Amino acid sequence: MQSFDVIVVGAGAAGLFCAGVAGQRGLRVLLLDHSDRVAEKIRISGGGRCNFTNRDLDVRAPHRHFVGANPQFCRSALSRYTSQDFIALVKRHGIPFHEKHKGQLFCDRSAQDLIQMLLQECEAAGAAGGQVSRWQPCAVKNVLFSDTSPLFNGGRCYQVETDRGLVAAPSLVVATGGLSIPAIGATDFGYQLARQFKLSVQATRPGLVPLTFGDTQWQPMTTLAGLSLPVELSTGERRQKIEFEEDLLFTHRGLSGPGVLQMSSYWQAGQSIRINLLPTSTGIDLPAVLRSAKQGSHKRATNELARYLPSRLADACCAGQLRGLPSATVDLLQQRSMTDLPDRVLDQLCQQLQNWALTPTGTEGYRKAEVTLGGVDTAELSQHSLEAKRQPGLYFIGEVVDISGWLGGYNFQWAWASAYACAHALVGS
Repeated sequence: MQSFDVIVVGAGAAGLFCAGVAGQRGLRVLLLDHSDRVAEKIRISGGGRCNFTNRDLDVRAPHRHFVGANPQFCRSALSRYTSQDFIALVKRHGIPFHEKHKGQLFCDRSAQDLIQMLLQECEAAGAAGGQVSRWQPCAVKNVLFSDTSPLFNGGRCYQVETDRGLVAAPSLVVATGGLSIPAIGATDFGYQLARQFKLSVQATRPGLVPLTFGDTQWQPMTTLAGLSLPVELSTGERRQKIEFEEDLLFTHRGLSGPGVLQMSSYWQAGQSIRINLLPTSTGIDLPAVLRSAKQGSHKRATNELARYLPSRLADACCAGQLRGLPSATVDLLQQRSMTDLPDRVLDQLCQQLQNWALTPTGTEGYRKAEVTLGGVDTAELSQHSLEAKRQPGLYFIGEVVDISGWLGGYNFQWAWASAYACAHALVGS
């Protein structure tokens, strides 16, 4: 049986970074993953260029960009390893990158640059007196724990049965991610292991995921598939209300785009969402525009709206495809010019466009989700080290924890920060 200072399960963003940092602290690290490919989620994210962090992250207010039962939990780790720290690492490796908008940073060439950087950080452990051994593919079959073991001078020991034999270490780091994108190997292993050691796990569900509306409800809308535009979206009521101004994308099954993905992390089954198709930022006063057109335009409403909205969307609204308009109103919009439309019809049209309410029937599920909401309960973990409070030497980092970030690099920054905090808490055997 081979022994190490720490065994890290999961060779994704958090696992790779934790292994590299721990190795450079002089520790002997074994990094395991059941997949034969390393860091697949990094490789496919951001259209293959990986949105690796967000320059605008405010570590003093993590609740602004992170969700979970206790989003404040991530403040300690994010404060000790900031987006600027990771940017400095990227620069040190000479990786070119750019900012798109709202602080989102992407690799110029390919996410593979980032993966190669993390692998080089693991290789650098040798120069610091440490070692990172990576076994892939290598599945974990069983994990056993002992308070006292002759292997580690009577100290604690985690024995991990793998495809390649039995290995042992006094510390075990779980960086197995969540359930999102099963096609690249996502499993519930981390949650199973947490439950094995009697740790609570918050209910999981897909996050940053497109919303669906059912075939019957959405069939009239399929003509809009592929259409994208900036909108304001909201869900929830009063203090629970959450709003975003981002792009919306119509699909054959429902709604997607950055705005909907952000919204999905807050939306609850049965809730409606509201969409303003002409947000304030456009500078268009729709009621004033329509009343002005009523004074002298002989165009139909759909032609007038097409000056401010994609023509397909203007047609769909005036044809009643968005639902919510009375049939009598739809008839008038189809048959009369602007000058002949009653004020009440214009009011109803404005309401439809600026306060469009609809209720999703579900989501595209883990298959299309970018993250998994929920996970290992943060109440079970030290916010300083990510170690289980009631199970010494057992750590959980990254997406497997009940911390999920917004779209835009926040989840990767949580991976780097939680990995760094954990790696600096680990000690040699």
